[in-house]
Amino acid sequence: MWTPVGRGRWHGRALTVWATSAAHRGLLEPRLTPSRGAAAKSRTADRLYSSADRKEKIDMSRFSVENIRNFSIIAHVDHGKSTLADRLLELTGTIDKTKNNKQVLDKLQVERERGITVKAQTASLFYNCEGKQYLLNLIDTPGHVDFSYEVSRSLSACQGVLLVVDANEGIQAQTVANFFLAFEAQLSVIPVINKIDLKNADPARVEKQIEKVFDIPSDECIKISAKLGTNVERVLQAVIERIPPPKVHRKNPLKALVFDSTFDQYRGVIANVALFDGVVSKGDKIISAHTKKTYEVNEVGVLNPNEQPTHKLYAGQVGYLIAGMKDVTEAQIGDTLYLPKQPVEPLPGFKSAKPMVFAGMYPIDQSEYNNLKSAVEKLTINDSSVTVHRDSSLALGAGWRLGFLGLLHMEVFNQRLEQEYNASVILTTPTVPYKAVLSSAKLIKEYREKEITIINPAQFPDKSKVTEYLEPVILGTIITPDEYTGKVMMLCQARRAVQKNMMYIDQNRVMLKYLFPLNEIVVDFYDSLKSLSSGYASFDYEDAGYQTADLVKMDILLNGNLVEELVTIVHKDKAHTVGKAICERLKDSLPRQLFEIAIQAAIGSKIIARETMVVILPEK
Repeated sequence: MWTPVGRGRWHGRALTVWATSAAHRGLLEPRLTPSRGAAAKSRTADRLYSSADRKEKIDMSRFSVENIRNFSIIAHVDHGKSTLADRLLELTGTIDKTKNNKQVLDKLQVERERGITVKAQTASLFYNCEGKQYLLNLIDTPGHVDFSYEVSRSLSACQGVLLVVDANEGIQAQTVANFFLAFEAQLSVIPVINKIDLKNADPARVEKQIEKVFDIPSDECIKISAKLGTNVERVLQAVIERIPPPKVHRKNPLKALVFDSTFDQYRGVIANVALFDGVVSKGDKIISAHTKKTYEVNEVGVLNPNEQPTHKLYAGQVGYLIAGMKDVTEAQIGDTLYLPKQPVEPLPGFKSAKPMVFAGMYPIDQSEYNNLKSAVEKLTINDSSVTVHRDSSLALGAGWRLGFLGLLHMEVFNQRLEQEYNASVILTTPTVPYKAVLSSAKLIKEYREKEITIINPAQFPDKSKVTEYLEPVILGTIITPDEYTGKVMMLCQARRAVQKNMMYIDQNRVMLKYLFPLNEIVVDFYDSLKSLSSGYASFDYEDAGYQTADLVKMDILLNGNLVEELVTIVHKDKAHTVGKAICERLKDSLPRQLFEIAIQAAIGSKIIARETMVVILPEK
């Protein structure tokens, strides 16, 4: 089986929105907005791939199923996935070997600026080994925890993975998470120890870690330097020898999985597809199992790494397909495509991504609402893990409540809006989705369910109408040098975490597992962890459901007037500390006035913290 931000500009009342976020993060000054000149540039980083710019169409029928390998590169952030992908592209002649080949598959401007992979990218490599021509379909995946959804989608189109581990840093938290994604999908795993050229590299220690944590024999590890190209040829040979060809049938009716998609304003939706059965060619009529709509295929091809049209795509191959889908809702990730008179059983698809962080997004000027709406719709087809709900605010006007997989995901989405669609926005403080079990029969009738999800703190129901509140929890994995274990444990305890496991992965490194309330780690936990461990600790998490909690809604008042945009949900034990911090930050951030301003944090009618902005006397 196939098994941060181009920050919105902060105007007027919106400064208070930043102030709350700063209060959580412990920041004093907002960051500068990147220059808008970048937004006028091309939508994606334009690069030339001289070897790959072939005019003639490739005949894909010459690649039998036995000579096809579909694989992904997975790793912790910054362990060298994209550099290894660059070397593989050079080795197979897909791109010319030049000094400019850095992050070739990272096409978004935000990826190249930040040096991270945000979108999984596909490239078809043609490789000659022992007289046979092989088709190797490579998918380069993101490494950051916020984009693990991209990784799981990419693995659905593969039969094997290259698990890249830094020879200096060793196994990190995201390495563990990515391994188990591949293991659960029953994929062949080839461990690759990268950066052996570094001064402090210790490949033997990393081999022992891999053997202990993943139960993979150390002799299966391939030691390479992707930067220098050392031993990279062995990686290609291992892909051919150790990853099985896809189990597909070309004579069966067409069955294609849409595992990713992008939007082009001139050609509509470009769907990335993996063919499980059959053949698809230009001019074919196809049906979407999700929408039941019929489309005509305008173009099929492979990514090489730029788009390379072909006559047909065959079962076992990975490529792209353009079929006149103009509406952003038509290309559903996980959809199955088939031929009109040959219906098939739809493929299982994917679990829908579960948003971990919600924030309000509003246009700076309400006259820009429709333009921003169009930009958000187009960007969400490229990033289907973002959820969108309409919202409105007295101070900020009409907007949306957006759900993201994490803070970096939110920042990248905002930066892409600015760079690709020239849109500047106001973002409110991020919150997590809480739940409430209602006790009032009237409310149950109104909501049509007993348990409701709250994504906007202003809509948090009163305690008198609720049996219990529930907060989201996550299972966090921390890998740290053992000298920082005590500090890390103290940090976790301060965040209301419960320890679940502790294990030494080698003589000097410890893997800790903790159950965290999501709202305790969502804003500044990662920064605090990096700071106290001198940058050596790594962190990864997975959803662990909900638990009951003693939650309260905290209002912020300016001169007795409630500011709805600053409402926060906090744990009762931390209400005073958080309220005091927010009041102090607002006092430092808000512009001085000619009259006294009382800044108060309140739970119900009880004031729990107060700061007073003193009057500025006019100069004589």
